[in-house]
Amino acid sequence: MASYFGTTNFYQASQPAERNQEATLYVGNLDERVSEELLWELMVQVGPVKHVYIPRDRITGQTQGYGFVEFKNEMDAIYATKVLNMVRLYAKPLRLQQASTDKRSMDIGANLFVGNLSQEVDEKLLYDTFSAFGAIIETPHIMRDPETGESKGYGFVKFDSFEASDAAIETMNGQFLGNNQVTVQYAFKKDTKERHGSQAERILAARARAVSANALLRPHSMFSLGPQAALAYPGLSFPGMMPTAYLPGMYNYGDKDQSVQQQQS
Repeated sequence: MASYFGTTNFYQASQPAERNQEATLYVGNLDERVSEELLWELMVQVGPVKHVYIPRDRITGQTQGYGFVEFKNEMDAIYATKVLNMVRLYAKPLRLQQASTDKRSMDIGANLFVGNLSQEVDEKLLYDTFSAFGAIIETPHIMRDPETGESKGYGFVKFDSFEASDAAIETMNGQFLGNNQVTVQYAFKKDTKERHGSQAERILAARARAVSANALLRPHSMFSLGPQAALAYPGLSFPGMMPTAYLPGMYNYGDKDQSVQQQQS
């Protein structure tokens, strides 16, 4: 098994037989050039990493656009999500969430439906437009024809708070985006006739934020290892993101919506 700077099993070609689900993150929207080693090098900047696994096609060996990262404990995983979600790697924003999240909790959130989109509206324009109202926690998704790639005329935007989504609805519903007057409203929950944004859902979301905030107030194991361990790669940079001179634990959040092409010297 490979070792790296004194850490064993930092990445491997198969999933570990036993994995701490609470400390494991799902990392989506990975560029095909992202390897286990590169993903490990990024994640170790914010916390101790135990395993990195990127599934691959058994025949072609190509990655499938997502992977899993197991941290030392759950607090490290939560911290990594706060810091690295939507950070761009090879110009693609990473989508991080805890792998243990079940379907019911995943379907709680400030999710908006944006309808009557014209063909020239893409995911970047949706992000640039709606990020003015608050933090967007997942890459906006436009439904497209699987064969032609053409937009079906609607998409989804997910905010980190209902305050942001409420403001987006109030401001954008009925406004022109591109050549069309768009419809903005709360999306339906999966397989139900119930829309997001109900009072009950807002209460559940508030409780979840309170639990997460309380977890972040606890001592973080990254800093218990000492300053040298925290700065595993003080000069490391990654394609499409800020250099690690800004680390540990702090990226330029104001530039998350831009692809920063950092050339490695």
